Amino acid sequence: MSGVQDQLEIKFRLFDGSDIGPKTFPAATSVATLKESILSQWPKEKDNGPRTVKDVKLISAGKILENNRTVAECRSPLCDIPGGVTTMHVVVQPPSLEKEKKTANQPKPNKCVCVIL
Repeated sequence: MSGVQDQLEIKFRLFDGSDIGPKTFPAATSVATLKESILSQWPKEKDNGPRTVKDVKLISAGKILENNRTVAECRSPLCDIPGGVTTMHVVVQPPSLEKEKKTANQPKPNKCVCVIL
């Protein structure tokens, strides 16, 4: 019986309401491994898909999950129903934000404006 409890059935809800899964994962699976699974199963027909694990954020029970945590550590005792499917929401960071971050790190040119009235 403990072997069954060490497994979680998880489905990933995408931004448009469609799902990936459900699929069964061991409780010791890391969040980074879940993200890799999402990348490999991402529907090819969807635009703006994630390119790397860093582009994906997983949200479960209102919390953003950290890559170094395991599924067991992220469980919410209020939301988990024995034998039920856990739904995690997938947020994909848009690629345009990466460009803005790069330009934000560059020093801005000094602008001086004088007005004589």
